[in-house]
Parts: sequence; structure tokens; C-alpha cells
Amino acid sequence: MDKITIRNLTVFANHGVLPEERVLGQKFLVSAVLYLDTRAAGMQDDLNRTVDYARVCSFLCAQMQQPFQLIEAAAEHLAAGVLRNFPLVHRVDLELAKPWAPVQLPVESISVQISRSWHRAAISMGSNMGDCRGHLDAAVEVLSSDEMCRGCRVSSYLVTKPVGYTDQPDFLNGAMVLETLYTPHELLDKLQQTEQSRHRERLIHWGPRTLDLDLIFYDDEIISDERLQVPHPEAANRFFVLKPLSELESCWMHPVLHRTVAQLLARTEEPR
Repeated sequence: MDKITIRNLTVFANHGVLPEERVLGQKFLVSAVLYLDTRAAGMQDDLNRTVDYARVCSFLCAQMQQPFQLIEAAAEHLAAGVLRNFPLVHRVDLELAKPWAPVQLPVESISVQISRSWHRAAISMGSNMGDCRGHLDAAVEVLSSDEMCRGCRVSSYLVTKPVGYTDQPDFLNGAMVLETLYTPHELLDKLQQTEQSRHRERLIHWGPRTLDLDLIFYDDEIISDERLQVPHPEAANRFFVLKPLSELESCWMHPVLHRTVAQLLARTEEPR
């Protein structure tokens, strides 16, 4: 993507582990690379179609006044703030330097460099206990109102037959696609917390549940560890996942099978 670069914005702030750092304050240097599409702004010579770097600088200065012990924490705060408050920015590379770092040795500066961006995630939803629509709507509300998520789109809901353990009521299923600043594992934690808020119990494998939220895709990443598998290992064979998701992102490519959601759905039969 195109870039707007801010180098060594000088800010006086009160970050530090030592008490005197938080009382007396010191100089910090903030550098940021903003990734966005500047084509329209360049072709039309229109400030409204790009990011006003003067506003970004003022924003960074203001946000630096919130004190942190660690410059790592301050950097996270700044990066997330830029991404949330300047919607055209898709990614930010940020460096926070501390020229007067108390290391008791000659050093030009100590700095932290991080890169943060928005990520696309696809989530499958299901419920077959209690107020099923209410449970799904509640999950949508939780994620839509989370400051770490944006652009939440929701499919229509459909009723499907249970798979695996069939001695249970039909499910109400849907899908969400959103952008998020959460890492995959942080998003998994958020989904599980949302399930627990609707009194989800894991008593029978594939059994009845008030709310089931599965992370299906996260960008085009492939993840496999003891807590999380992405793409979801069963998604490619599940009508109740693919049908709602096809309403939102029929061309999303499965990063392992190299087939789109629409292609996977075409070869998947609806349970009867």
C-alpha cells in the first residue's frame, strides 16, 4: 500500500518505571508509517480522501499524555488509537524512542518498534437452546460494539439439522465477517467469553448449546496449535457454515484447499 511517514515527532511525557520518570517527565520521539491508498487523493488533489498528517501528529501528542510504565504499552496504545481513529489507515508501523533512557551508560536512545493492522475474520454462529435468535443477536452486538472490531457484517439466519449428535433440536445458524485488531488467539478468547456470557456449557461433544462461535478464517493464515486451528478443520464440509458465509464472502479462498467458499458450498449437501 501507499505510505505516509512521520519521523521523530518530539513529545514531552511522563512514561517510565522509575518514580522520577513519571514525576519529572522526559523527551520521546514518535515515528509512524501509515499504510493506506492515496490514489484518489492524488488524482483529485483532495485532502478528504487521505489522512491529514497534521491531525495524526496532534493525536499522537495528545495520546502520549496518558502515562505508562513501559514504552511497549505506550506504543500499543498509540498504534491502536491511530487505527481506530483514522479509518483509511489499514496498517501502522510505529517506533517510540526514549533518548534519555536511564541505563547509566552512553546510548543515543532506546526504542520499541511495532507493526499493527486490521485483519479480516470470518465467524460462524449457532444456537439450539433457549432464545436462539436472541443468543445470536447478542453475539453480534458484543462484537459490533467492541472497539477492537469494526465493519461487522451479518448473514441472514437459517435453520439446519444437527450434525454428529443428532438427538437434539435443530440449530439456528449464521455468519459474521468483520475487521479486527485482535490476534487470532485474542479473538478466540473474545468468542469464548461471549459464549460464556450466554451460559454456554460443554457437556456433550457436538451437543446442544446456547451459543457456539467458531473462528473459520483469519485473513489467509494457517494456524494449528493446542488451542486453535484456522481455517476451522470442519468448515469446508459444513453446510451450516458455508451457506451463511457465502452470503457475505462467497469468494473468500480457503488457504489450504485453495477453493472459494462458493466452490466448497457447491459440493456440500444440506443435512436432512
